Amino acid sequence: MSAIAGEADRILVVDDEPDIVALVAYHLAKAKYRVSTAATGPDALALAARERPALIILDQMLPGLSGFDVLARLRADRDSAGIAVLMLTARKDEPDRIKGLELGADDYLTKPFSPPELVLRVGAILRRARSKVDAADALRIGPITIERAAHRVLVNGTEAELTPTEFKLLLTLAERRGRVQARAHLLETVWEAAPDIQTRTVDMHIQRLRTKLHPAGDLIETVRGFGYRLAAKDG
Repeated sequence: MSAIAGEADRILVVDDEPDIVALVAYHLAKAKYRVSTAATGPDALALAARERPALIILDQMLPGLSGFDVLARLRADRDSAGIAVLMLTARKDEPDRIKGLELGADDYLTKPFSPPELVLRVGAILRRARSKVDAADALRIGPITIERAAHRVLVNGTEAELTPTEFKLLLTLAERRGRVQARAHLLETVWEAAPDIQTRTVDMHIQRLRTKLHPAGDLIETVRGFGYRLAAKDG
């Protein structure tokens, strides 16, 4: 494991291929991120618990624990549930990408990838994590309260552990509640329209968001063939 000094957010790079780790770490450090690295699943979990990185770049194929296993454990732990995760996969099969999204990955890239694009994806995810609007007041839709300044969501007073992408997606729907949002528009707004991201990405995040909101998730309505709408309910 290693750390590179910097001024910005800490990124944990998890991959068992030294050349890829060195390449990614170099480009992230060049972009002024602080970088830590791990080569196995267990080391990744230990380092995440110790350093609380802003984002983890997580390879799917790892010794000890797979990237999927690591992601599942991160999302199951309250202390790490909100850490952003960008998954790397050498497999281009859709089921592998879908599984990562189902487990709560914020984004994914397939190998081989462009290091500058990876840095851009990291920046986009972190902007979602930090996104705060000027309005400090809470936004209430039925049992859901979105505290925009505090960047948290309550359902009937209990905090829902959302990833940065899930929060941005819910906030986008809430700010336009009652109006149908096309999948393409949600990709552009939430994911900043990365060229290879498919509309299925939106569907998987909506599915996870509904689950985390429990019965209140029913307020997110599917408009078949077009997109999604958050029902307009008084707070």
